[in-house]
Amino acid sequence: MTAPTLARQIRAHVLRMTNRAGSSHVGSCLSVADLLAVLYAGWLRVDPSRPVDPERDRFILSKGHACAALYAVLAERGFFPVERLETFYADGSRLIGHVSHTAAPGIEASTGSLGHGLAIGCGMAMTAAVDRRSSRTVVLMSDGECGEGSIWEAALLAAHQRLDRLVAIVDANRLQGLGEVNDVLRIEPLADKWRAFGWSVRDIDGHDCDEIRAALEAMPFETGRPSCLIARTVKGKGVSFMEDQLSWHYRAPTDDDLVVALREIEAVS
Repeated sequence: MTAPTLARQIRAHVLRMTNRAGSSHVGSCLSVADLLAVLYAGWLRVDPSRPVDPERDRFILSKGHACAALYAVLAERGFFPVERLETFYADGSRLIGHVSHTAAPGIEASTGSLGHGLAIGCGMAMTAAVDRRSSRTVVLMSDGECGEGSIWEAALLAAHQRLDRLVAIVDANRLQGLGEVNDVLRIEPLADKWRAFGWSVRDIDGHDCDEIRAALEAMPFETGRPSCLIARTVKGKGVSFMEDQLSWHYRAPTDDDLVVALREIEAVS
């Protein structure tokens, strides 16, 4: 399955899951769909038949509230049956509303308390370096999350330890739960900040699958430095009435919303 096709599948699953469950964060899930699609369409070295292979790459979704998108891509890749997505957010289901490492094979860490994913990724990358493994560690976080001090402590550590098999991807969709990111706490110029903390940085279109893939293939950008991708995205990407709308951080699609949204997703060639 190509990355664009996988991205459409992720978006369709997310819409159905959040509609069925009456749950939130649909906009946050849609903004990362293309990033997840490229990662799981062949770049990440992961195998559903060997989910705990010591040599596997590690992926951490630090913005754990976008878990529906991660569950969707793991199901499409065969880590668990697609039918289980129908249990998302249901009483007693393991597919809970923030990422849990007990939810399904292929999930490396429980996240959602924002700001912790990069520190976990540092630990995994340091372990791989000590064990002389070729494993890569990828942490996908939000731009709003970059207002957390723990992110910058981990960033300092990663650069100091020269963790050049560690990749941070910032989903820079400019919106967070209570408003525009730079109104809540100004973080720009974001790329310059990461460079100042010792990282090698590229700024990309987070919805261009070819550009995402090319950037990932170029990693590490510099030997001895961790790599950061600032992925410029649109919250709610793929559904016109959700795009760049703060309200879709917490709203769930109604049945009527779902019909229109799926029609738009399926119309994309």
